[in-house]
Amino acid sequence: MTIRICCACFSLLILQPVSTVAQQYINDSGTMQVVVLADPWSDSRTGPELLRGPEMLLNGGLLERLVELGCEVLSSAMVRMPAELEREYGEWNRASLTNRTLGRMIYQYNLDECFFVGLLSGSKSVVGMLAGLQHLGPDRAPLKDTLGRDIIGLPRQGENRPLKVGLVWIDSKGAFNTPDTTIEGDMGGMNVAVAAGLCNTTLRLQAGLDPPLSTRHIVMAGVRDTNPYEELNIDNSFIERISVDEMQARSGAIGRQMRRLSNTVDVIYVHVDLSVLDPAVMPGASLTKDGLSSRDLALSLQEIFAWRKAAAIGIAGLPDDAGETSLATAYRLIEAAVEGIRMRGVDHEQF
Repeated sequence: MTIRICCACFSLLILQPVSTVAQQYINDSGTMQVVVLADPWSDSRTGPELLRGPEMLLNGGLLERLVELGCEVLSSAMVRMPAELEREYGEWNRASLTNRTLGRMIYQYNLDECFFVGLLSGSKSVVGMLAGLQHLGPDRAPLKDTLGRDIIGLPRQGENRPLKVGLVWIDSKGAFNTPDTTIEGDMGGMNVAVAAGLCNTTLRLQAGLDPPLSTRHIVMAGVRDTNPYEELNIDNSFIERISVDEMQARSGAIGRQMRRLSNTVDVIYVHVDLSVLDPAVMPGASLTKDGLSSRDLALSLQEIFAWRKAAAIGIAGLPDDAGETSLATAYRLIEAAVEGIRMRGVDHEQF
């Protein structure tokens, strides 16, 4: 489904006018161009393959809210399994194939052409979002053979080589297990490690993420629910971390990490799992206490997206039985990202 919406009115939530320094995503009429992608596919071996959260977010009033924020929605679409692949089996394999579809929906656009909003089932989609951003622009799409199939394991060279992508992972869990360290045996606990090239290489390549992310380009924020071996994996990597306390205190840690990433990568993806919120704020999404309030998380996202290279946000983990309050909380986080983009070009020290 393709929707073109344009409105001149702006929400009172906008804190700053559009900066003249960074005109990313802005069309000739001065509105911000946004692409909304909903991915309901799960990688669970025990639960349902399709989750309701992404569709609820897509159809619950998000497009209208973006209009009120002065955005033009270039397209909104649901990730679907291609008909020719419907016979494929295996939960992890099918998850990887839908990640490839998600990536293709992103890299048909050019760098800085539009802002991407992902409405995601969970951590599974991080690989697809990263793959899409890595190949932004038609001339950077993966190479194809004479039958039109992606050539796996042969990235482009020269000026069309894949972009360096940074990941800001905001979640209660680290998703940095490997098959050797996982306790649950759940793919959802491995997806950041997959993106970093530590395991399940075939699934990562099939999804289109090639090369993998350097762990130097990963920041974990709010992560507080890891097992000992997963924690060791993180400690042995180059991943930088921001604690819940630092986010609540507005300590400057976000600015330091965004500056570091901005100096080393081409584009940044911000993945937000709603489990990072305190259970009192988002019932059913998290069982881990001492999480963030919705206000603290919104302010953190506003600060993150004031940095120019932050190009996409993914909102994951909305429970299938979420009510109106939970939906409103998720929408407020997307609004905060838009507000941050409109503040680009101002002094980051204000945060």
